[in-house]
Order: sequence, then structure tokens, then C-alpha cells
Amino acid sequence: MKFDAVLVAPRRARMEAAGLWQGKTPLDHFEACLAEKPDATALVGIRVGTEARAAFTYAELDRLSWRAAAGLLRLGLKRDDILACQLPNSWEFLVLYLACCKLGIVFNPVMPIFRERELRFMLRHGEVPVFVVPKTLRNFDHEVMADAMRPDLPDLRHVVVAGGEGSNSFERVLLDPALEAEVADARARSARDRSGANDVCQLIYTSGTTGEPKGVMHTANTMFANLAAYAERLRLGASDIVLMASPMAHQTGFMYGVLLPFLLHAPLVVTDMWDKALAARLVACERITFTMASTPFLIDLAAAVEDERTDCSSLRIFLCAGTAIPGPVVERAEKALGAKVISAWGMTENGAVSLVSPDDPPERSVNTDGFALEGMELQVRGGDGTPQEPGIEGELHVRGCSNFVGYLKRPQWNATDADGWFHTGDLARMDDRGYIRICGRSKDVIIRGAENIPVVEVEALLYGHPAVQQIAIVAYPDDRLGERACAFVVPRQGATFDFAEMVRFLDAQKLARQFYPERLEIRDVLPSTASGKIQKFVLRQQLREEYEQARA
Repeated sequence: MKFDAVLVAPRRARMEAAGLWQGKTPLDHFEACLAEKPDATALVGIRVGTEARAAFTYAELDRLSWRAAAGLLRLGLKRDDILACQLPNSWEFLVLYLACCKLGIVFNPVMPIFRERELRFMLRHGEVPVFVVPKTLRNFDHEVMADAMRPDLPDLRHVVVAGGEGSNSFERVLLDPALEAEVADARARSARDRSGANDVCQLIYTSGTTGEPKGVMHTANTMFANLAAYAERLRLGASDIVLMASPMAHQTGFMYGVLLPFLLHAPLVVTDMWDKALAARLVACERITFTMASTPFLIDLAAAVEDERTDCSSLRIFLCAGTAIPGPVVERAEKALGAKVISAWGMTENGAVSLVSPDDPPERSVNTDGFALEGMELQVRGGDGTPQEPGIEGELHVRGCSNFVGYLKRPQWNATDADGWFHTGDLARMDDRGYIRICGRSKDVIIRGAENIPVVEVEALLYGHPAVQQIAIVAYPDDRLGERACAFVVPRQGATFDFAEMVRFLDAQKLARQFYPERLEIRDVLPSTASGKIQKFVLRQQLREEYEQARA
């Protein structure tokens, strides 16, 4: 694959001169851990259901990944080929990733929830020759799905199946002890082909909260420039123990689960699926100090700790990103967990860009999404493209060391101007200290009769209702006003919530009446990505289809 990473060259000299791009790859960081403490635990993997525990040292991961590298060479893979991986969080995921790093193969993690529609596009777009899947996950047969797609994917030569029983199983193709005889050849190929820090090493598709995915390209420099500043802000180090329950196929799980522990020289604990009760027990028995996930995970973990009365005294930080954290959620979580809840904002395209400081008071995590990490700049612009005054909402632009290097085969979508500013598509405001508050996506704005509805603020208010577990407010078409607001609510277990109660509650909050949702839909679950982001475009589409059917 020839990568059109056009956003490297314009900033390379500046980033390197500033010391922000330090020229180290994931393999460099792993090998530093290996040299320092080969027999230390690097990874603990827990399977939900059985709670089977598998622990691996750095030396064991190194040995297995060299064997897997020899297996990838047998499959005919070469430098700059793309390998797609749909595995859940597991030791197999990490071994496979390290094997790709050793051979200069670009790693393309894809979410386990993706099915034929998304995968056909991604695998064809990336010209993927090898696709690694679990046999089954959540009672779904990924091998059958992958095989059924092969006629539509001319570049796909091999499907490798973790937990499979055939000749294409992960164990036979990549872990066969006979591969040890070929490791010397793999080492020689690695010396020639391993990627440099400015080479594309990750292809990851946007999570789909707004529609068709885009193939985001990153280098080691763009990712580790973010991780170094992130670790410094949070004061993370080798004494920490990281829990990652967010999927490692999502940028949150990948950067802060796979890569961050290598940078820290710290152990990683993963679960293959989310189980809040198990997560609570793991914090206690593994002495977890740090984790990162979105708001629904935080709500779940706090509830599980309350229910099971587990000891979470080791947990120092829960970093919460993806959506705004309502005040009642922060208060409840900090009381239950005894940990600092840190709010943050970021994207697949640039990792976590803004974070609250651990020294900030709790209200900063409620009312803001933090301030820019070192090496990153934030700017809120008005409709005319000029910077807004503090407190005024506008379109958020980002510039700096961790911005991606382009969308694969879609440079016309890079949304980056000649000065390096990336147009995020998010709406935000910034205070006079540089803290931002994300106000929503530009596509999420509801304009009711020429009046903008402050969606994030109304959602935050309704999260304060004791019956509300989850909420999303979206627009629906209206012939007179153009748009009106509909609230989709998932009630807490055993609780009831209706339109009259919503109005009563908002009345008590003294909210302007024109900001009230004019429709309420109760749901058992809201459509979301595996990282917990609500897919509002799905809800909008449902309402639009209903509107169009009524007009027909």
C-alpha cells in the first residue's frame, strides 16, 4: 500500500526541533521494557464468564511475537501491507500487534461489533490481504461472516481465526512451534523492514457516530507525542497498573491500553468484554491505579462498586472522555471509587487533546473538557473564521504534534488548512484560562425557529434526574419551526420516567421553556459505539424516516 500521508512533511522539522516528535516507535518502547525487566509481568488478560487469567512477561510476549512474525511472513505479508484485526482485548491482540511492528506491517484494528456492511468497505478500502478474527464473540460467528465476504474482497488472501479449529486457526498459522525454525529469517527481515517513527504504522477507522467511516492514518511520532504529554499531565509512571476495558480496536483502547503501558514500563490488565462487576473486582485484586473509558463505563463501575462494596482504594484516576460528564455522575463516582475523575476531549484523529489537571477541583471535570496538552493548540472560531472571545461558542480547530497524517485515499477530506489547523467538526467554547467545553457536533446542533438549543447543557440537567440512566437529545423535522428537540431516555433499572416528569424536573431547574425537548422516547438501550458514544445520527435517521412516512 502506498500511503498518502501528506500531513507529515509540513510540520516534521518544527515538531522534531521542538522535541515533540522524538523518533521512537512502539517497538522501541517495547524493547526498552524488555531490556529493563524481561521477567516482569507485562500483560494480564481476563476472559469474561470464566474469569480465566493469563499473565505474560515481556520476554514471553517477545518470544510469541517473533513466532507470529515468522507466521506472517509465511502468509506472504511484507512491509506496508495492512493487516486488519477484529480481535477483542486479549493477549493474542497484543502478540499480533508486536509481530506487525517487527515487520513494518501497518496494523488496522477494527471493532468487534462491525459487521458486513462496515467491514466490506474497510477491508476493500485498505486492500487488506490478511484479516484476523475471533471464532465467536458474544455468540456471533466471525469466521462464517469473514468467509462469506471473501468473494467481494479481491485483495483478501487469508482469514486467520483465533480459537478456530481448522488449518487457518491463529494457533496453527501464527503460534506453531515449528515456526521457531524461521524466527532467524524474521529477525533479518525485521532489521530491514521495521517502520520508522514517521512511517504510517496505524490505520484506524472513525467510529461511525456521524455516518461513513474514514481511514485515519497515524505514525509513531503522532501517537507517542500525545502519550508523553498525557502521561506527564496525569503523573503516570512505572508504578501504575493500567486497566483497559474499552476495546483495543478503538483509539481509546489502542493508544491508552496498548501503547501507553509500553511508554510507562507499566503492566496492563485487559478484559475481552465489559462486565462492570468483574471490572470492580479487578480494580481490587489487581490493584489498578488508572483506567480510561467513556461516561457509561464510569456509571457502571461506580454502581458495581456500590453494589459489591469492593475495595477500590488503589484507583487513583478514572479518565472519562467521549461525552460530557454530568455533575451527579462525577459526585457519585468520586464518592464510590475514591478516585479522581478527569474529563478530557479528543478524537481518533489526534488522541486526547485536552485534559483537566489532577489538581483541578471536581467542578472543572463537570463544566469543562480540560485544557490543551503540551504540543497542542486549540482555537474556537466564529463563522467568519476568526477566533472567538472567551465564553463564545464556535467551531473548534486543533493544531499540533498529535494530529493525524491524513485520511487514506481521501486527502480532500483532511480538513487541515495551510497553517496546520484541523477543523474538528465540534462546537466548543473556551474560557479565559484556556479550558474548553464541547457543546456538541456541528451536525448535532438543533435550531428551533432560529433559536439554538444548548443540547449538552439540557442533557446534563436531565442526567441529574434520579430516574435517568442515559439520555440523548436530537433534532426531528418540523414544518413550522424547521426542527424540534426529542429526548431519548434509558431509565435506571426499576425507575419510571415520562414526559410530565421531565417537564416538572426542568421547571425546577429554571430552564428557559424554549429549550425543553418537545418529545420523549423511552428506550431500553440507545445505539452506541463500543466505546460508549451514543450514535445520534441513528436516532435522527429514525425520526426523519418517521416524519417522511407521515408526509407520504
